Amino acid sequence: MEHLNYGAVGNCRSAALISEEGNIEWFCFPDFDSPSVFAKILDKEKGGSFGFVVDETYSVSQEYIEHTNILLTTFDSTQGGFEVIDFMPRYKTGKDDNYYLPPEIHRLIRLKYGSPRFRVNYQPALNYARDEVSHLITPDYLKTFSKVNIQDTIYLYSGLDFDRILAGDEFILQQDEFFVLSYNEKLIKINKIRVELEYQRTKVYWMNWANRSKKYTQYNTVIERSVLVLKLMSYHRSGAVLAALTTSIPESVGEVRNWDYRFCWLRDASMSIETLLRIGHQGAAKRFMTFIHNIIKKKSDTFQIMYGIRGERVLTEEILDHLSGYENSGPVRIGNDAYHQKQNDSFGYLMDVIYQYYRYFPGTLDEIEDMFEVVKNMVKTVSEDWSNPDKGIWEIRGEEKHFVFSKVMSWVAMDRAMKIAQILHKDDIAHEWIIIADEIKNDVLVNGWNEKLQSFTQTYSTTDMDSSLLLMETYGFISPDDFRFQKTVDAVYRALNYKGLMFRYNNQDDFGVPASAFTICTFWMIRALYVIDRHEEAQGLFNQLLSYSNHLGLFSEDLDFETKVQLGNFPQAYSHLALINTALLFADEVQLSQFIRP
Repeated sequence: MEHLNYGAVGNCRSAALISEEGNIEWFCFPDFDSPSVFAKILDKEKGGSFGFVVDETYSVSQEYIEHTNILLTTFDSTQGGFEVIDFMPRYKTGKDDNYYLPPEIHRLIRLKYGSPRFRVNYQPALNYARDEVSHLITPDYLKTFSKVNIQDTIYLYSGLDFDRILAGDEFILQQDEFFVLSYNEKLIKINKIRVELEYQRTKVYWMNWANRSKKYTQYNTVIERSVLVLKLMSYHRSGAVLAALTTSIPESVGEVRNWDYRFCWLRDASMSIETLLRIGHQGAAKRFMTFIHNIIKKKSDTFQIMYGIRGERVLTEEILDHLSGYENSGPVRIGNDAYHQKQNDSFGYLMDVIYQYYRYFPGTLDEIEDMFEVVKNMVKTVSEDWSNPDKGIWEIRGEEKHFVFSKVMSWVAMDRAMKIAQILHKDDIAHEWIIIADEIKNDVLVNGWNEKLQSFTQTYSTTDMDSSLLLMETYGFISPDDFRFQKTVDAVYRALNYKGLMFRYNNQDDFGVPASAFTICTFWMIRALYVIDRHEEAQGLFNQLLSYSNHLGLFSEDLDFETKVQLGNFPQAYSHLALINTALLFADEVQLSQFIRP
């Protein structure tokens, strides 16, 4: 089985995945959700890639430049050595909140020693490899365009000869070189000096950004890497955070659980904002809050579980039959049909976000009033819907059921709405809303608890377990001291833990029985064990889980139970959010006073 041994580089507009051999194998232009220009990750033959071909005498290693989202791939052999520095430019321009984030990737090639040799493999495959391409060589750049749509073009700039690049000729590196792949024709001279300047500016930007994170006594490096990944996956123009950079990396090889994750889910939003605030990134949290604010402007707006990165509400799903899929696991999907699913739990996440808005980022009086109309509208919806069945947190595409966690999140929606009303001194409304919250809570405690099993269960009508039950404590529905929560942790652990990793659930759904571990669920279990005072067990499980990251510390959505190989879309924001929150259980914040003498 293949490994998701990729590094991600990006500039909060788009991002590329680069293999441990230095090949760009996934890259969408000009934005995260645009059609790919390289998609070898989804089809080895047709997908397209951009990298370096060296002989078997070379050893290749890869790491991030410390405190940045800049990737360094090093090629060493007896004949010579060189390194490739990959980045997408991002830095502030001027005093205002203006940033330079062009749709382009830079590859700085530095000669280390000797006379290294390589060929360049440059095979763009535009529009998800649907379009045949032609190349046009000019004195300044190599232009590649689609034969179907000649407006669809990309521009490659380099100090190396374009004819020889396309012919696959061998180059002997005698000095530093560069590549710049741009969506737009450049209006300034592109040369080594310019690329070096862009590199230094981008490096300083990331180091400054990372330096604003709080520092911790333990796990500081893994926390910082996860924070940098989350920042990389935020769309600057709207504040949205993507669930992942990819589409259709399967949850299990050979199965059909393949989805497009280049969208923004509300359930990730509340966790993202809270986590970013905890680690000192108020600006990023505020930007994400602005995105949420912009998608629910009117009290008449209906709510979705997910949105496009610009706030789009229609995310039509399409299957790309011409691509074989990751490890031949089709289908390859773009768009996501889950956008119109009914999930009662989504109101809980959204209300939790709005509660954070009132606590941390309240706007002008008219904005506060606008938002309170949205709150009242949501309360009306939750009051009418909470007792109905739905699809649940896992977006199960079959029959609707009374999922316990959906009821819990309906309680969260009413509880946070009540707290918002209290902040606004609307005590009469707060009293009304707490009555509904209590009614929901009582319903869950009566119907969700199975006396015979001594545990809460996935739905009111079954005895199946579900890892989402572990979040009952996280969202404040139940105390960690409550015997019912402690018994549920035991029951979920017994039913869903397998070889040190957690299933989401292991009962039949509309696609069969899940066959892989859902990474975030193991993080949830670690937290659950920790809060019920099983600290040593929790930390042991955490250290074990960290060892399953890829070579750069990145996590996807799923893990193979047997091999611990990563599966699912990559990198996964939800996994990295949970990693940060879990690490913070074990790590104390480093105080500035520890470094400053009185």
